[in-house]
Amino acid sequence: MSSSSRSAIEAAIQSYQDPYLKQDLLSAGCVKSLEIDGGKVQLSVELGYPADGLVNGVAELLRSKINNVDGVADSSVSVSWRIASAPVQGELEAFTNVKNIIAVASGKGGVGKSTTAANLALALAAEGARVGILDADIYGPSVGMMLGIADGIRPEVKNEKFFMPIQAHGIEAMSMAFLITEDTPVVWRGPMVSGALQQLLTQTLWNNLDYLVIDMPPGTGDIQLTLAQKVPVTGSVVVTTPQDLALIDAKKGIEMFNKVNIPVLGVVENMAVHICSSCGHSEHLFGEGGGTRIAEQFGVDLLGALPLSMMIREQTDSGAPTVVAEPDSQITMIYRDMARRLAAELSLKNSQAAAAPAISFSDD
Repeated sequence: MSSSSRSAIEAAIQSYQDPYLKQDLLSAGCVKSLEIDGGKVQLSVELGYPADGLVNGVAELLRSKINNVDGVADSSVSVSWRIASAPVQGELEAFTNVKNIIAVASGKGGVGKSTTAANLALALAAEGARVGILDADIYGPSVGMMLGIADGIRPEVKNEKFFMPIQAHGIEAMSMAFLITEDTPVVWRGPMVSGALQQLLTQTLWNNLDYLVIDMPPGTGDIQLTLAQKVPVTGSVVVTTPQDLALIDAKKGIEMFNKVNIPVLGVVENMAVHICSSCGHSEHLFGEGGGTRIAEQFGVDLLGALPLSMMIREQTDSGAPTVVAEPDSQITMIYRDMARRLAAELSLKNSQAAAAPAISFSDD
């Protein structure tokens, strides 16, 4: 096949714009091989984000585009994905067996941050990734209950030093709740809380995770600073609701991450709209478009907007969050779309950081 025909095939591949990378696969560096033998074409694509729900559809779409090129008799397209380890900046040490760390935060409580963190972790796992979740809310841990882990279950201890994470719904979990009872309040000052968080982070033996999702406590206090200073966080997600009060605090959260040089991967807007279960009427109870405005203001993505839904609350309270309780529901599809968006944004930032030249200074 002539070079002009190769150009035509490459143009056909470039006509597909990946909705999550926001560019064609050639420009994104996802094309691993393109072999042309007469009228037969073999294409291999490797995405940088988990996409079990997409790979078959993308492969078929690319195959159709290539087969429409003049001179192509048949084509074979394989699409896979692989998660790379994030480059560690500064003097922080990379976490053993954890490729990427994602902090899910909010400026204030009551916006559905923990529910979002749990469902995003489960959505990443549903796309094929190896995922863990760490409950960093020392005062009010809730991830264990959300994942259906009964009160009183304790993690195994290895070598009298390390915690083995608890398995739930296909992901690994660690929380202060696994070390105390539901009725035991944590009455600690800031340094003790920071120390407890560091112990949970450094003494948990995660098993080769692609992503560790950290459910942060609300606010911008000691735990957030500890995380920024001691942990190689790859990126963050800020959760808000549309009302002005929540948006003010969400802005503070974004500014905090910017000041400590942790990339904000995007904003999640919870309780964006209420849809009446009886008549189907939709109403924006807490305001409209707040997540979009804050995302535009700070130049980050709006990863998604979720409705005010009793189902989300009931399923999370029962220990089976929506992504596992209703895997084919519309809300689960929103979570999985958000998971792919944040993972794709993370892969782009990782590749940019890895490609950046090192700068050294001398006295010459």
